[in-house]
Amino acid sequence: MSADKRVFKVLVVDDSNTIRRSAEIFLKQGGHEVLLAEDGFDALSKVNDYQPNLIFCDILMPRLDGYQTCAIIKRNEKFASVPVVMLSSKDGVFDKARGRMAGAQDYLTKPFTKEQLLQAVQQFGAV
Repeated sequence: MSADKRVFKVLVVDDSNTIRRSAEIFLKQGGHEVLLAEDGFDALSKVNDYQPNLIFCDILMPRLDGYQTCAIIKRNEKFASVPVVMLSSKDGVFDKARGRMAGAQDYLTKPFTKEQLLQAVQQFGAV
């Protein structure tokens, strides 16, 4: 198995069922194992239970937003090295900077393409 064909465990956190499902389809087509969470609290328990290689996290979610979710994950020594890629429909400089401050590795603007998702997995999943 070549290095670029590794299978990664990817967690997709988004309160939109449509976004979760499209990300799941794209990632599974890329050969990856996909876990889904509908909010930050759901994500935190799944990170702990499944220890994903990479997390895609929406920013605007009820109860616990993406920045808070990312910051909590990054503060936990056990998961601090897991790359987090923020997802947002807003493409502002402020949002990107705030994501980096919370510990995110990158930022994808929704709607994302299959290529963008798979490229992010290749780029960050092997960390």
